[in-house]
Amino acid sequence: MVNNETEAPAETIRLRGWLSMSIGLLAVVLGAVWTLQGLNVFENELMSDQPVWAAVGGAVTGVGLALVVIGMRRRSSGKPAA
Repeated sequence: MVNNETEAPAETIRLRGWLSMSIGLLAVVLGAVWTLQGLNVFENELMSDQPVWAAVGGAVTGVGLALVVIGMRRRSSGKPAA
């Protein structure tokens, strides 16, 4: 009876999808900065007015959004049915 040894263990909270969501959020922010630098929004920077960085930034942002969506789906699938 000490420490509730006879009772069933409490439900554990599982953190699913947090890694892909974190990496995806980082990729969205990084891709947005690269896109804005490529479009010359941030002037006098190394990557300013370079169209290739606008394209790469857009692609990285898209991959980041996909990772966030994947992480959200993994999180919702990990919840126990009530």
